[in-house]
Amino acid sequence: MSALEVLRGWGAPAAAGYLVGPPRAADAIVEGEVERLMPWASVSKVVTALAVWVAVEEGVTGWDHPGGPPGATLRHLLSHASGLAPDDDRVLAAPARSRIYSNRGIEVAAQMVADGAGLPFEQYAAEAVLEPLGMTGTRLGHPSHGAHGPLSDLLRLAGELLDPTLVDRATWARATAVAFPGLSGVLPGFGRQPDNAWGLGVEIRDHKVPHWTGRRNSPATFGHFGRSGSFLWVDPVAEVAAASLCDRPFGAWAAEAWPAISDAVLAAARPRPSVTAPRSEAP
Repeated sequence: MSALEVLRGWGAPAAAGYLVGPPRAADAIVEGEVERLMPWASVSKVVTALAVWVAVEEGVTGWDHPGGPPGATLRHLLSHASGLAPDDDRVLAAPARSRIYSNRGIEVAAQMVADGAGLPFEQYAAEAVLEPLGMTGTRLGHPSHGAHGPLSDLLRLAGELLDPTLVDRATWARATAVAFPGLSGVLPGFGRQPDNAWGLGVEIRDHKVPHWTGRRNSPATFGHFGRSGSFLWVDPVAEVAAASLCDRPFGAWAAEAWPAISDAVLAAARPRPSVTAPRSEAP
């Protein structure tokens, strides 16, 4: 059985693929319904994050521009460290005190870009990310969870995150490093983590247990998963990226299946990478 054939046991229409860098989406190894439109759920946040990174480089907004609760900035919002509640404007903590996963924080970050650009965020993201990457089958919709598109497009996004072309590598390095290290919090679906590492819009694997990526993934692995049965991860140490879409809601099946397929991908792609600690963002 190949690394990707295990998805046939997931009990729903699914597609998965991976790239070994430096990649091109056309070089992806894929399995399943690659062109079927499926919901991305919270993997949508990765499109939103990349659009925000572009906006920062363009001067539309800035990492330290204030937004959300008093004392919070764009960096706090993207890294779930603003103190905002998950889905509304309640303030549950001071900025940089704990990691509270917040859809609302991502919405506020997207609105900061929209206000600065004078465009609806969906239009800005389409022009900044989807169109340049040739993601013609994908529509973002709601910035925290609204994207629909095919695996072929998600792999284009994975390739960009493995070898960036839309932003400078220094921006990519800052955004995929741990922001505000040492904050505890709940990783949705996987419980409380004493050090719930996040970058600027992407989750960092670090040494979390349990986790949705595999045991072979390096601590520097970053990405996101969604309730729709979707995930995208990039391991910059192994130089491998993987993604999957599935028409089956997240549940215990995913917590078991995703780490297994991730380990199978890394075993097929190259020998196990050396363990490298995740980078922390410069203050």
